[in-house]
Amino acid sequence: MSLTSGLISPRTPLRRFLDRELSAGPKPLRESFRAQHRTDRLLRPGPGVGTEAGTVGTAIDTRLRLAFTTAMPVDLATQIGIDLIATTRSAGLRMRTVGNQLADRLTETVLALDLDNRGLPLDRAHDEEESLARLLLAAAWYQVMTRNPYGFTYTPLFITAHENPQAFTLDRLLQLPHPDLVADVVAQLHQAADSPLATLRERTRPKDCVPGPTFPGAAITADADLLVDGLLIDFKSTRHPHLLDKRSVWQLTGYLLLDTADHYRIDTLGLYLTRSGVLTTWPVEDYLDLLGTCRPDPTVLRPVLAELLRHCDADSIPLTPDDEHRARRLLQRLAPTAEPGHCPVCTRPLPDTPHRRTYCRRWCSGRAQTLRRHGLLASHPVPLQLLQRPPYPELPDAPSL
Repeated sequence: MSLTSGLISPRTPLRRFLDRELSAGPKPLRESFRAQHRTDRLLRPGPGVGTEAGTVGTAIDTRLRLAFTTAMPVDLATQIGIDLIATTRSAGLRMRTVGNQLADRLTETVLALDLDNRGLPLDRAHDEEESLARLLLAAAWYQVMTRNPYGFTYTPLFITAHENPQAFTLDRLLQLPHPDLVADVVAQLHQAADSPLATLRERTRPKDCVPGPTFPGAAITADADLLVDGLLIDFKSTRHPHLLDKRSVWQLTGYLLLDTADHYRIDTLGLYLTRSGVLTTWPVEDYLDLLGTCRPDPTVLRPVLAELLRHCDADSIPLTPDDEHRARRLLQRLAPTAEPGHCPVCTRPLPDTPHRRTYCRRWCSGRAQTLRRHGLLASHPVPLQLLQRPPYPELPDAPSL
């Protein structure tokens, strides 16, 4: 199971669980994000980027992590991708051999440039960054093998290696990235050198940073981008940085909740938009409050998510009626329960007003219909005013005889 695949469809148990727990939806957080994202700067990719925008995103993410810490010169996903390539055919053998050479060259380059040295700027000379960008773009293609083996067959790396395995060398691989891909990575890196991310880097030490934090104790695979002294940052290279999609919000929430043992001591969540150079952050309490989290204490919510992951394929859409029935029963069992006098949707206290209130606000009232249809809400919630009144009118004392 993987966190990213579990967030793609609203029908997966993981998405349904988070949609129920985060009762306010992404809108309040999105408004907070836009208030922080005040800039007209926007780096647009060149025409040669085309469908390789994801490759650029992976490369710039890795380069930014290396600016904070070089504890992992070669990304774990890159090394896994190299190791996964089958060597039963000559092309596979060449791709793995060249991949290992790439890993060696990348490690050598990263250490030689001393990328996490706080005494040096975040970026290096332009020609050095171009050479490094080519290495990182090639490594990004190997990462595709880890995340999507089918998609790997459409990468320039795979196609070129199969066209002529004998001619496929490390130098040939490094010639494959289009100049616009290289320029795009370098431009985003130079912009980061004049952004709040560079200021954050100056305030920290390499040993305070964790590159690509993972969550080994979780029953689902997930790797975040960077942890900096309690601040978990997700890098986004989207072409529309002023927008904040629901999946990104849920993904950042997932990272927080998967740290079941609180190993990373995450106290702040953030997004860095690589094309606009903006860093947006929220203390964990504020982040969960903006989402209307029914159980706002992570120590309470983490075990509930862990139980969901243990008892079902949370990242897969139930395909049979039996699978759907089991998923519904599990989600119903794990659904939050509102105390008397609390909104049944967000579980927050109902406002004390002279008028009867079943829900705390109009959003919850509309949301209740969807939740009830999926069996995640009681049919007849009790208004606060009825709970405050005696169940029966008081009778006058009986006349004495």
